[in-house]
Amino acid sequence: MAQENLSVVLHSQGDLRLENRPVPEPGPNEVLLQMHSVGICGSDVHYWQHGRIGDFVLKKPMVLGHEAAGRVLKVGSAVKHLKSGDRVAIEPGVPREMDEFFKNGRYNLSPSIFFCATPPDDGNLCRYYTHNANFCYKLPDHVTFEEGALIEPLSVGIHACRRAGVNLGSTVFICGAGPIGLVCLVVAKAMGASQVVITDLSAERLKVARELGADFQLTVKRTDGAQQLAKRVENMLGAQPQVTIECTGVESSIQTAIYGTRSGGVVVLVGLGAEMATVPLINAAVREVDIRGVFRYCNTWPMAIAMLASGQVNVRPLVTHRFPLEQAVAAFETTRQGLGIKVMLKCDKDDQNP
Repeated sequence: MAQENLSVVLHSQGDLRLENRPVPEPGPNEVLLQMHSVGICGSDVHYWQHGRIGDFVLKKPMVLGHEAAGRVLKVGSAVKHLKSGDRVAIEPGVPREMDEFFKNGRYNLSPSIFFCATPPDDGNLCRYYTHNANFCYKLPDHVTFEEGALIEPLSVGIHACRRAGVNLGSTVFICGAGPIGLVCLVVAKAMGASQVVITDLSAERLKVARELGADFQLTVKRTDGAQQLAKRVENMLGAQPQVTIECTGVESSIQTAIYGTRSGGVVVLVGLGAEMATVPLINAAVREVDIRGVFRYCNTWPMAIAMLASGQVNVRPLVTHRFPLEQAVAAFETTRQGLGIKVMLKCDKDDQNP
């Protein structure tokens, strides 16, 4: 094996470097992976630009990347379900202890969870990477590495739609047609939503939303009033939606989400914005609109793989740009500028295919 392990390392705010690190050895319950495809997430860019997200502060150099798929090169002594050559998708959040959240099946809420590319934990935007084998999921032959990497954002959509209670016949309003809004769209439709309306500032992103199955697309402006937008959504659907999934984190959009949801409905907050927001809470309370939070995901990879393998969801149109790992800085700049939808880095220099 080549001893060169090119890695994308964030040293401090604004200081992103490509550097070689040692090829790691897998522990008893780990696998060594040759990374293939890693998507760039908005959180990766945010750490690069600001050095922190909320309470997670970069204090030492950190490898970025958590939307990933690769090939098993070596298995630890206790690993039985994987072998060398297996193609796998990586779930980046691994519980460190069997606490109450683990026991309740909500391990994503464990305060001690390991999570790729969240300080102080390294991510997997590199040539070679070790990960807990129980959080590596074998991909069917006809599911590509890129689709495997996109299971991470797809999982956010699955978790959000589960939290929202989307089911057969649901009417759904999605605020924001970025990568997360779009995966919420394809999951909502796969779960049986009858009508989905999606909003965004970008007509280009709404065009992609239409191709992915959105029934209605609404181009919005930053100056639009929350109640005015809510009324336009109601007019499009013929009634207020039962479920709203807010994917922007913008205060005015959260206001629109609450005003726009049917009495007795559910608003799920996926987008992360400012810590404090002014929202019409009493409006929600007197109409029994439930407001539910989303933090990453849990227990989603098997469902996501089944959805992809069956063709029920199609995430391939989300990838608009591809770069070899050596051009990571240019790839990050492309993402920062908001060009395209999902930028994918190709980590295997001998296999740059999807």
